[in-house]
Amino acid sequence: MSQRYIALSLFFLLSAVFRGGAASADLCPDSVLARQIVESSMLHSPLPLDFERSTASRQAAKTVEASKLITADTLVLAYSTANLDRARGPENDPDYAIYGRASASVDIPCENWEGYNRIAFSVFPDYPGAGVVNVNLVFNNDTKEQRDGYIAPTGAHLVNLQNGRRNDCILEIDDLQRDRVTRIDFYTDIKGPADVTAGDSASYRIANLRVERVPDPDKTRGWQPGASTIAHSNSGYAADGTKTAIIAGSHKGKIKNFSLVDAATGAIAATFPVKYASTTTGTYGILDFSDFTEPGTFRIVAGNLATEPFPLSDRVWDNSLWRVLNFIYCMRCGDAVDGIHGRCHTDLFSSHEGRFTPFAGGWHDAGDLSQQTLQTSEVANALIEGYLANRDTNPALAARMLEEAKWGLRFVLANRLGNGYHASSMGLLHWTDGIVGSFDDISTVRVQNKAYDNFLYAAHEAAAASAVANGPLRTGLRQAAVEDFDFALDKFRKEGFDTFTQPYEHTYSTSNSLYYATISLAAAQLYRLTGEKRYADIAIEMIEPVLACQHTEPIGKLGFRGFFYRDSSRRSLVHSIHQSREHIIPQALVAICDIAPGGDISSRCRRAVELYGDYLKTLMYATAPYAMIPSGIYREDEYLDDHGFRQLHLFPPSDATERFSTQLAGGIPVGDGWTLKRFPVWFNVFNGNTAVHLDMGKSAAICARHLGDTALMDIAEGQLRWTVGENPFNQSLIYGEGSNYPSLDNFSSGEITGAIPVGIRTHGDTDEPFWPEINNACYKEVWLTSAGKWISLASELKSFSKNE
Repeated sequence: MSQRYIALSLFFLLSAVFRGGAASADLCPDSVLARQIVESSMLHSPLPLDFERSTASRQAAKTVEASKLITADTLVLAYSTANLDRARGPENDPDYAIYGRASASVDIPCENWEGYNRIAFSVFPDYPGAGVVNVNLVFNNDTKEQRDGYIAPTGAHLVNLQNGRRNDCILEIDDLQRDRVTRIDFYTDIKGPADVTAGDSASYRIANLRVERVPDPDKTRGWQPGASTIAHSNSGYAADGTKTAIIAGSHKGKIKNFSLVDAATGAIAATFPVKYASTTTGTYGILDFSDFTEPGTFRIVAGNLATEPFPLSDRVWDNSLWRVLNFIYCMRCGDAVDGIHGRCHTDLFSSHEGRFTPFAGGWHDAGDLSQQTLQTSEVANALIEGYLANRDTNPALAARMLEEAKWGLRFVLANRLGNGYHASSMGLLHWTDGIVGSFDDISTVRVQNKAYDNFLYAAHEAAAASAVANGPLRTGLRQAAVEDFDFALDKFRKEGFDTFTQPYEHTYSTSNSLYYATISLAAAQLYRLTGEKRYADIAIEMIEPVLACQHTEPIGKLGFRGFFYRDSSRRSLVHSIHQSREHIIPQALVAICDIAPGGDISSRCRRAVELYGDYLKTLMYATAPYAMIPSGIYREDEYLDDHGFRQLHLFPPSDATERFSTQLAGGIPVGDGWTLKRFPVWFNVFNGNTAVHLDMGKSAAICARHLGDTALMDIAEGQLRWTVGENPFNQSLIYGEGSNYPSLDNFSSGEITGAIPVGIRTHGDTDEPFWPEINNACYKEVWLTSAGKWISLASELKSFSKNE
């Protein structure tokens, strides 16, 4: 389909939407969202926030059974942004800094608050012309002895606010130890004006601070759903796909049936039995209505439990794609985003061989304002995948994805510094004035020449060049792909594997097997683009060591096989704890089958895909009845691979070996010195599972498409359902998607529709899910990587359905 055809389709579609015609459904199933998309000029300004369906709105409606005023005083946080001095950070990262902090505290005389489970207060922010305002709350308890059933308060709770009005705020603290409460702190970081519209002074008036008791506080850990909830996909379900929901096993003998109720009429559409089952994590009531395939909007009603309305649709994920695309747009760097920031960071530069290159562009990394060129490249690649998957069925969405992809791709091309060097990353917390030559210019953007990065850039550039229309951008992408690949190959042939020196960059944990797979994939993409046989030869050469790293003999009680080791020593496996690119391995294997069909290498690669797909299937019993793909199996002595262990686990603590063993003890022994873990082994702030399990879902989808395996595709789609509510907390992790979505940590750019975080973590060294109420990094921090993974996986699902 030509881009001109897409543009014409978009014109007629938008005309119909403005007329209120049925064509609004062509944008997305949600008619309200469709109009918002049009009113945003097709996501050229942010989509509005919907507070009414949020977790905070639901919590605010709880009955207050008891209340105690903490102080009658009004706390004031105030600061000026006039005449700021340069922001200075730690010596090893001097520009990861803020300009200061405004704070205030309330001292508490070591009180026991166990009779209360919620903090409430109001905030009136007054920062003229600013779009993003927030405060942080820190809860302090003098913990003398850890109490059973409680966790020690840790970290600040970010509260996103609306400027120029009173905000009523709450924080449930049911899981926090609060037997000796000593102080409540409030603060706001001074990050500098985000826009020329912002005034030079700000104040936050905090009043009516109190503690309250409410019934049925939200659960924050463990596998069982809350007793009053039905864990389900808040986004809805594919009409012809797997449709399950989950209730607590404590309802056994009490709730025996459930019904689908038409949300508009209240009529019962179908009734099914609740099936109770015991799994490795407990006993659950499973509500399976997969046999019901009639499209519509429904609620689940089971006894006195009920869900919010959700759709059954053959386009159930289109709403989320628009919302997540909105989040990506709102995270743009170097461009003005209405209500968030002006044109930013135009005085940020890399310095290489006497040349200063602007580093404004692409997208900010997360809740801070950091930027990574390779991350921007990966998200742009996901958007290209989205464009290709949607151009026939949703041309308006496809066109907007392609446009946003080009924004990222131009940034990638602009930061190629020659001879394999790229401006690669910058850690940043503050806004700069955008005036070149002023006090806050930054020229410490990291520059490096890593063969692995260049191979991955080349893969993305080649894929994009194959997708975009003929023209200057296609020409530039093609040339960049060829050059970056050659730079990388020459360096790799001479020097071998890179020494990854920057732990904050997302390639630091790359294994040798993944490295080889990336070379093979990049070569295959270039062969598809150019037709030059040398690329096919390299792709086949580099897939051989990947095949050599696959375990093919059954081990353990269930005969696990098909997984990949980090390298040929086979001392440790490919695992991920934060960023994940495991999908590149099956993607490279499938690419070989595509470019070299019919030969021995093709049959061996197909067999490797079959084994890997079987491995993913075998894992799934560990998290049943939930659909989240477990992290995988671990050798009990993987820590003996010291190099691989330290690459994978950033900044490991001194007791990392002991904690590794402790965390494995919470998993499932499968025999022969192996353990199956549901969540990754992790030790530091970089934990949260969204990118990891979505990427494993991408792997499952790649295998499913190649093999025509619907069971694997169902596993892939299950990662989306888990993310939007079919999890023990029944929360959608995407703000604005479905219902019951929590506020997220985006301290620089504020609450954004479609924002998606780092994800659900574990409690301590256990292997059970933990989703604290405290809104803090890294788990609740928004992350562009998670957004890219969502779009990539959802697009793979759409491609599968088109090709069935």
